[in-house]
Amino acid sequence: MSDEVKSYDIMVCRHSLSHVLACAVRRVCPNVKLGIGPPIDEGFYYDFLVPEGSSFTPEILEKIEKEMTQIIKGKHDYIARPISPKEAREIFKDEPFKIQLIDELEEKQNAVVGTYQTENFIDLCNGPHVSNTKDLQKVAWKIDRVSGAYWKGHEKNPMMQRIYVLAFSTKDELKSFIQRREEAAKRDHRKLGPELELFTFSDLIGKGMPILLPKGATIRRLLERLVVDEELKRGYQHVYTPVLGKKTLYEISGHWEHYKDGMYPLMHLSENDEIVLRPMTCPHHFMIYKDTPKSYRDLPLRIAEISPQFRKELSGELCGLTRVMLFTLADAHIFCAPEQLEDEFKRVLELISFLMKRLGIDSLVSYRASLKDDQKKDKYVDNPEMWKTGESILLGILEKLQLPYTKGLGDAAFYGPKLDIQMTNVYGKEETVFTVQIDFALPGRFNLLYIDKDGKEKCPVVVHRSSIGCLERTIAFLVEFYAGAFPLWLSPVQAKVIAITENQIEYAKEIAELLNSKMIRVETDLRSETLNKKIREGRLQRVPYLVVVGEKEKEARSVTVRNRETGEQRTLSLEQFIERISKENADYSLKLEI
Repeated sequence: MSDEVKSYDIMVCRHSLSHVLACAVRRVCPNVKLGIGPPIDEGFYYDFLVPEGSSFTPEILEKIEKEMTQIIKGKHDYIARPISPKEAREIFKDEPFKIQLIDELEEKQNAVVGTYQTENFIDLCNGPHVSNTKDLQKVAWKIDRVSGAYWKGHEKNPMMQRIYVLAFSTKDELKSFIQRREEAAKRDHRKLGPELELFTFSDLIGKGMPILLPKGATIRRLLERLVVDEELKRGYQHVYTPVLGKKTLYEISGHWEHYKDGMYPLMHLSENDEIVLRPMTCPHHFMIYKDTPKSYRDLPLRIAEISPQFRKELSGELCGLTRVMLFTLADAHIFCAPEQLEDEFKRVLELISFLMKRLGIDSLVSYRASLKDDQKKDKYVDNPEMWKTGESILLGILEKLQLPYTKGLGDAAFYGPKLDIQMTNVYGKEETVFTVQIDFALPGRFNLLYIDKDGKEKCPVVVHRSSIGCLERTIAFLVEFYAGAFPLWLSPVQAKVIAITENQIEYAKEIAELLNSKMIRVETDLRSETLNKKIREGRLQRVPYLVVVGEKEKEARSVTVRNRETGEQRTLSLEQFIERISKENADYSLKLEI
């Protein structure tokens, strides 16, 4: 390898370093049991089962780090050793997790088990690796942290100790990553959310089930009103449908076959009546379409809902508001004739673009055309011609709109291709925030029909779309993007009126009442605390405008307004302030203008 590890080699180096870590841990802590150790975007991790009552203390981690350094200096070859499952079981007879992996390989009829040996350490692996540990000497790496992780992410499995290691091509890249992460930690919605009193969790309620507190509920309500009002303007019909559905409904749609592992257990109302919490809304909206006969004059039909949905996530996958057990989706299904599909798809993108600009995040997103992977046929509806047509139409629309996109092979929904609109969180992890899907499959399963101009029965095409995404996840992204300092229109508290002394309490209350009457969200601070303390606390809560009133302001019927962004203070008449803050709120301004 060259003096500098090239970026395209780094994943191989991280993979190779994970073997070095496992070898070092076995030397320092011989009683551990080995799990798995994959490379990840910022380095790698390896899972270990430690004896009960033990843990990887800072002192032990320091010894492991020193041992890793010595192994790398030892210039040991990485030697590939394909062996039979029988031989593998003998080698790993004392490693229960490796035996489980070998069993899984044999179930898939793998006649050969891949292993790699480095000095006297051998691990299950198919590579690739560097040729020798000396090739790792230029890599900048550092043991980062230890966390708990269930084996394979399932809470019924043993709890492992996961050692994370950072690894980059150069020391500068490692240093830069650590600095970016420190900044990201300040913006992390899991930290800011509770601090700003937006949301909380309760162990008694359950993991992954967020409680939106009054301020968080305010943000959600603003997002709901924004999206519903805009969709109504654009010809959507909003509905409410049950959060439950019969198992049969999801058997017809195919969700039971393709998605049952992500659904909650069945509830048995009677011998022949099994229901389940819905993981998505499309079958319910299909029933609305099917409720009355349709002709081509009824199309396109746009049915929308702010829809509670339920997905059974693995405990290890739960993450603040971005990965939860139940969530609310700004969902819709557009039933259209094939010749209307392109125009409806374009209209959906126009709606999403409008909402992204309103939120101030339009410059942050990227686009992914999510397509079927022919190597994973069991994952999708078996209809090659339908897939060919759907993917051709999707890509054709994106080319016509000149929308820059990447292809995501294997990321399609089980019933059709989709456009995923992606955003990267503060830690650099990409998430899907909005999605638009083309569906030629499910309408036929439910025998959805319309009468065309020639009096013939035809099956509509369905566009599945989320305009503002999952509200919980969108809130998380907004918290992180704005670091909790939301634009005025989205701030839970838009102004805080601070009385300097008791003499101004009644005037402060009057100001608050006037602001309330103009639908401005306002709080008062009438405590007998110092002015500096009141201002400091208001700033920590990211309130856009702190409205300070003393005797001078009371006499003049004025206010002194402190701008959150600039820290500048200016004195306005009460009438001027109410007029200007009301206009800024009504304009959905992304900047503070007073």
